[in-house]
Amino acid sequence: MSKPLIIFGNAEIASLAKFYFTNDSDYEVVAFTVDDDYLDCDFYEGLPVVPFSSLTNKYPPSKYSLHVALSYMRLNKLREEKYFQAKAAGYSLVSYVSSKATTWGDLTVGDNCFILENQTIQPGVIIGNNVMLWSGNHIGHGTKIGDHTYLASQVVISGNCKIGQRCFLGVNATLKDFLTIGDDVFIAMDASVTKDLLSDSTVLAAKCSVFDPGDPVGQKIKKSYFKI
Repeated sequence: MSKPLIIFGNAEIASLAKFYFTNDSDYEVVAFTVDDDYLDCDFYEGLPVVPFSSLTNKYPPSKYSLHVALSYMRLNKLREEKYFQAKAAGYSLVSYVSSKATTWGDLTVGDNCFILENQTIQPGVIIGNNVMLWSGNHIGHGTKIGDHTYLASQVVISGNCKIGQRCFLGVNATLKDFLTIGDDVFIAMDASVTKDLLSDSTVLAAKCSVFDPGDPVGQKIKKSYFKI
């Protein structure tokens, strides 16, 4: 039987983690925890909020597991820090993989991952520790995703890519196959990546063209396209 679960955090991501673990896993969420400086309430989502400094006394790691539910702030470095803080305290860090994700039996997932619904994760994929995959991504065969990386929704990673640590891939980002992406890379929404990226790279998508109502260029395009 799974050990009861503590969630690190008391904001939006923590609330969602409680929902998914409660409704789609064998874990019972029994409390939240935050760093002492961020303790601003005694209860959250109907459960106690415990300062992390006293967590091991009230909820010892021998009897409780933990999930760090934080976002991509500071390019995932905050979540990375709390991941190691929880590990150092002796807690086993639990991953969530949605039952509504499509995966294969050879999938490798590290600890403290948060993988939501409607993923297509093909054979041979390796996902590191503390990785977040929001809903609806395509992870191509043979791809490796490094620790502490975050994928927003509808990201397409083609086959045999290697993604580094602490990367952020925005909504609708696309990577061609056999790419190597370094650490701490920011790939913005809608960006299409066709070559390898060095660590600390930033990739922005081309801006769309918007024509105001009545603009002759926009009217000409509509007329040509729709025959109006």
